[in-house]
Amino acid sequence: MRRDTGWQLAGMASSLILVAAAGLTLIGCRTTACHSPQKNPRACRFLCPEDKFAASSGGAQLWAENCARCHNDRPATSYSDAEWDVAMHHMRVRANLTGEEHRKIVEFLKAAN
Repeated sequence: MRRDTGWQLAGMASSLILVAAAGLTLIGCRTTACHSPQKNPRACRFLCPEDKFAASSGGAQLWAENCARCHNDRPATSYSDAEWDVAMHHMRVRANLTGEEHRKIVEFLKAAN
C-alpha cells in the first residue's frame, strides 16, 4: 500500500482550485471588455454578441462614460440643438472622442432635446 494518497488528494484539490480561478478570471475579463467598447473595440466585437455591442455603444452609454465624468447630469433641453453642436464640437477634442462617438452623443442629446 502507498501512503502518499493524502498528498495526491491535496495536489488534485490545488489543481482544481487553480483551474476554477483561471476560469473565473477569464469570465471576468470577457465581461469587462463588453462594458467598455471604446477602450478595446476589437475585443468587445470578438467577445460580445453584436446586439450587446450596439446597445453598449449608443449615445446614452457614451455620454455616461465620457461626459458625465466631468459634467453634472443636466437635461438635454438646457441647450438648443445649435448650442449642443458647438459644445460637442469643442468637447470632441478635449474628450478624445472618435467621429462616430461624437455623432452618437450629439444624436442622443438632440433626440432628448
